[in-house]
Amino acid sequence: MWYSRKQRLTGKSGAMKHLPENIKVLYIASDCMEPYVEIITVKDSKRRQSLCSSDDSEAEELSYHDVLPVLSDHSLLLDDHHLEKLAAQMPARTQGYQWQLVYSTAIHGSSLKTLYRNMAEVDSPVLLVVKDMHKKVFGAFSSDPFRVSKYCYGTGETFLFSFNPDFQVYKWSGVNSYFVSGNWDSLQLGGGGGFALWLDADLYRGSSFSSPTFHNAPLSTNKDFIVQDLEVWTVQN
Repeated sequence: MWYSRKQRLTGKSGAMKHLPENIKVLYIASDCMEPYVEIITVKDSKRRQSLCSSDDSEAEELSYHDVLPVLSDHSLLLDDHHLEKLAAQMPARTQGYQWQLVYSTAIHGSSLKTLYRNMAEVDSPVLLVVKDMHKKVFGAFSSDPFRVSKYCYGTGETFLFSFNPDFQVYKWSGVNSYFVSGNWDSLQLGGGGGFALWLDADLYRGSSFSSPTFHNAPLSTNKDFIVQDLEVWTVQN
């Protein structure tokens, strides 16, 4: 432990002498060493604090970047800026794993049926990323892989996002559980008064409205949009 004696110091005569304001006298003692006194200037003190703050910031930054998703393939839609924002919102169980591209319109063509087929063996969360003709990027993180189902599926981990260009995220509101619904004609996220995200069977046309499930604003530039590119990524366990 240490104690700071900034104002006064005892001289040979026993009288208390005032120290300059830019001087600090530190009495340092611990169980591991003999006590000693150190005299430093305020400038040195501030420099030490700055160095400590810098070290803490660097450590925090390194720790933060350690949990960024690592993509197994090149993405046409996601860059480091997107990944940094999305990583902060993803559940802990996805951290530290590589993300694998399971569907891309640039590789597999525009077909919802192909998307379902490519995900038939997937049993982990997925990230859907869309770019519309106005170059706006948006999408959804789904706790469950996309599939054809008579009923809605998913959990409260599911969320929506958009970059406009500022990042916006829309978490589960708790109003209903209409997270994801898939059939051969379309894929929908959110419901109960409007789909938060709807895509047709050709993955060419889509729409986005405010949805009670996520209390979101429309994700796309226009409520009805044309898909330029679409990718789906999944955690590779």
